[in-house]
Amino acid sequence: MSNPYDLLGVSKTASAAEIKKAYHKLARTYHPDVNPDKKAAEKFKTITAAYELLSDPEKRKRYDNGEIDENGNPTPFGHGAYDAGGFGGGFKNAGQGFNPEDLASMFGGGRGGFDFSDLFGGFGGFSSHSQHHKGQDVSYSLNIPFELSITGGETTVTLQKGKQVKIKVPAGVTDDAVLRLKGQGALGYNNKNGDALIKIKVQNSSIYTREGDNVFLTLPISLKEAVLGAKLSVSTPYGPVMLKIPPYSSGDKLMRLKGKGVKDKGDLMVKLSIVLPEKENEELTMFMENWQEPVQKIRSF
Repeated sequence: MSNPYDLLGVSKTASAAEIKKAYHKLARTYHPDVNPDKKAAEKFKTITAAYELLSDPEKRKRYDNGEIDENGNPTPFGHGAYDAGGFGGGFKNAGQGFNPEDLASMFGGGRGGFDFSDLFGGFGGFSSHSQHHKGQDVSYSLNIPFELSITGGETTVTLQKGKQVKIKVPAGVTDDAVLRLKGQGALGYNNKNGDALIKIKVQNSSIYTREGDNVFLTLPISLKEAVLGAKLSVSTPYGPVMLKIPPYSSGDKLMRLKGKGVKDKGDLMVKLSIVLPEKENEELTMFMENWQEPVQKIRSF
């Protein structure tokens, strides 16, 4: 992906409101529901990814500081390289695999000699007691798509020294949840590894929001579809499904798709939004001027 600021057509100093406005303007042009062209669909994916990065204040700050790239992955210069075991695992693991008794024998230590265990006792657990403990736990951060947090499933995480491990993400996992991988941490003195602690970061979605186990989606429909009804393809975290819009459906009407929220727990709530033609339509204007609208109470104020 290219520079996210360039993709959205905003400056690096743009405010959150300016970034949101720029994204919405582009989305109206390239959204698959509006523009069926394949190239437009790819363009929509890239601008959505750029917006997801820049709309998150922490991710935007880390990107501007060069800690992550435009895809949200840590760069070699980011602080996360040390947390994830890069460059030797960082200073916090400097004592891993080091035996003070070996050092003592090299310098004539041992019984009656200088006790190097005492010297290093306060650094990373160099005391003789630490030899009976497992290695340190190592923390990582893993970005997952919004859809995966809803459906659950497998993904891959990269650990220290580039080791890739498949993990199962439980359905309904929330932002900042921590998954523990037993024995995937740093090596201890007794050859027993610590654990890997995977902190989940759920990416924002451009079309979905979540409340508890339910997922919400706003579906734009035309005036004709609202009056006459229609069968429309609707995106869900599990893939597209057909939704029947009843005739005379009002805007803000909520329709429920059972079982399309958090797996085995929630539903997808589809909120209808009536969109009028962008340009003035003479036939529609004349019809409305001459239409004898039935008397009904539509306002309570």
